[in-house]
Amino acid sequence: MRISEIARRAGVTTKMVRYYESLGLITPARLANGYRDYSERDARMVREARELNRLGIPVERTRPFLACLADGRDHADDCPSSLAGYREAIDDLTLRIEELTARRSVLAQHLHEAAHRNSRAGRAGAEEDTVSHLTDLPADLPVPEDDGAAAHLPGRPVPDVELPDTTGGTVALGALGEGRSIVYCYPLTGRPDTDLPEGWNTIPGARGCTSEACGFRDHHDDLHAAGAAHVFGLSSQDTTYQQEVVDRLRLPFPMLSDPGFQLAATLGVPTFEAAGATLYRRITLVIRDGGIEHVFYPVFPPNTHAQQVLEWLRDNPAHPPRPPEVS
Repeated sequence: MRISEIARRAGVTTKMVRYYESLGLITPARLANGYRDYSERDARMVREARELNRLGIPVERTRPFLACLADGRDHADDCPSSLAGYREAIDDLTLRIEELTARRSVLAQHLHEAAHRNSRAGRAGAEEDTVSHLTDLPADLPVPEDDGAAAHLPGRPVPDVELPDTTGGTVALGALGEGRSIVYCYPLTGRPDTDLPEGWNTIPGARGCTSEACGFRDHHDDLHAAGAAHVFGLSSQDTTYQQEVVDRLRLPFPMLSDPGFQLAATLGVPTFEAAGATLYRRITLVIRDGGIEHVFYPVFPPNTHAQQVLEWLRDNPAHPPRPPEVS
């Protein structure tokens, strides 16, 4: 067969066929007119070399496998020399993986140090330098619409759910004690060393978790003065992830982790899908006496939401129950 035919049958280019021939991996016959005449055996040799090369074995090192076929074996790896070739390729890959893993660790450490250098320095304005790209919101963020996904929540009793927090303990949402508790749920908090999901800015209500957290931090004392006994942030991120956020943003309140989406399952708190992951929608619950007194949904804009909650608390003071009249 001509070179174009063997290339078609083997799934390679004619240039690659000539390269295999130059290495002596195939030796076509010569016709009387001087043209090369490739055989079915040559075509199989090329296919085997191509497949081995796809596995990471250099073409030059496929020779033991092709020699095994040339000796009449049914498979190119039926010979001890072929097995040795496999082991050699595996050893090479293992070494490369170890080298790449070590290089990746060094790069990750450089990224972590660069991303957190300013916050560790403790100088004035360092925090703003570190997280400014997360707190500065685009002007054209889409506004989320009220889809009714939270309409069933006001007045509902809070289920008996315990969630881990960033202090190392757990919080029982159904037993928060007297007074009002603010639980703001959010999708995920960005970190300087972690990219946000693709298209994050185009998802209504997704962007702004860092600015929302900073708002609750800055108004924390005011919220307490207005009657909030507790303030909690809540997302599906694990506690280790959230602890980094608490430390970096210097949050004076704990974050709760709900990776198993217990609130979604027991209370119907709305979620959405992004980049193949399930996340909580941005929603804030005002919990009082074991029940949901008020719900903020949808939440927008996130960077002023803490002020919205503060104004609601001031406009709706929680008066203590009147003492019984004495006759």
